[in-house]
Amino acid sequence: MKDFFDEHADRKAWMSLLAKAPNGRVSALLDGAIERPAFTWLRAPEIGSAMVRGRAGATGAPFNLGEITVTRCALTIESGAVGHAYIQGRSKADAEAAALVDALMQTDAAEMLRTNVLEPLRKELEQAKATRAAKAAATKVEFFTMARGED
Repeated sequence: MKDFFDEHADRKAWMSLLAKAPNGRVSALLDGAIERPAFTWLRAPEIGSAMVRGRAGATGAPFNLGEITVTRCALTIESGAVGHAYIQGRSKADAEAAALVDALMQTDAAEMLRTNVLEPLRKELEQAKATRAAKAAATKVEFFTMARGED
């Protein structure tokens, strides 16, 4: 087994949270936490599509499941930090907010944003996942076989 350290693990985690956030939620949390700084577009928000791939049973051969709409952008803030965003859907405003959070997480504002934006977002996503799981569990059917007495 190889031991390695992923220096980008934290960034991957917050980018994942931002990408999975419900529409408008990142903007609302960001605006409640900090005044948005000035920025320069490196890539203005663009709407496109991405192929979603799956695996049967999570271990089978990969197959193309279909396409989803994504919005991407990149920006830089005055400190020189660059923020990127890829989000599902067609919301340019959400992509902008996610890219701003990504850029600001690379500055001194990181702890404040972690507390006021990322943690609430993580808790909301975990709660939504638990609610979905509970709803699915309520429909679970248990099958069993009774002994037929022929032994």
